[in-house]
Amino acid sequence: MTKHRVLIVEDEQDIAGLIKHTLERGGEAEAHIVGSGDAALKAVTERPPDLIILDLNLPIVSGMEVCRILRAGADVPHVPIIMLTARTSEDDRVSGLEQGADDYVTKPFSLRELSARVRAVLRRGHAGDGKRPISYRGDHLFADFDAVAVAVDGAAVRLTRREFELLRYLVHNKNRVVSRDRLLERVWGTSAWSKLGPSTCTSAGSGAS
Repeated sequence: MTKHRVLIVEDEQDIAGLIKHTLERGGEAEAHIVGSGDAALKAVTERPPDLIILDLNLPIVSGMEVCRILRAGADVPHVPIIMLTARTSEDDRVSGLEQGADDYVTKPFSLRELSARVRAVLRRGHAGDGKRPISYRGDHLFADFDAVAVAVDGAAVRLTRREFELLRYLVHNKNRVVSRDRLLERVWGTSAWSKLGPSTCTSAGSGAS
């Protein structure tokens, strides 16, 4: 069985170690740890992982900047990112998702829930591999899913990563009835909003991560 490669970007080694142990315990993932933003960028460039768990308060380069750089790089493949942070405000969550994160987890967090979110994001990334349409052209809308480009009546439209994934999923399921629950599962991940047990992990530091 091929294991998913997960890159854990976290400068608190005790938390990173717990996450690594939790993800590898089931035998489906192989996790690697780096402790700074510049090290994360180097690791992704050298060997892109299947998923990144990204702390925000990192030395050298912040997690938010790491996400921005990865999403802006045309030569970097799209790697799913789960932001893991003590920043809990709505503005922070919206900013993270609009920057391109696929999910946003706040500290203290449940290891069981984080593991479920990882599985959900990986499922979304691999569902329909090789079967998704490369592009879509309608009367007014054109979408190039390889180039991550959308235009309406010839004018380019900028979408957030979540909006783009929603559009791609709806195009992939053209002429089918898709329920709200199905959309939440495939685009957002229903497990992202479930409450899954008391096993929690909290940051040892006092500052926002």
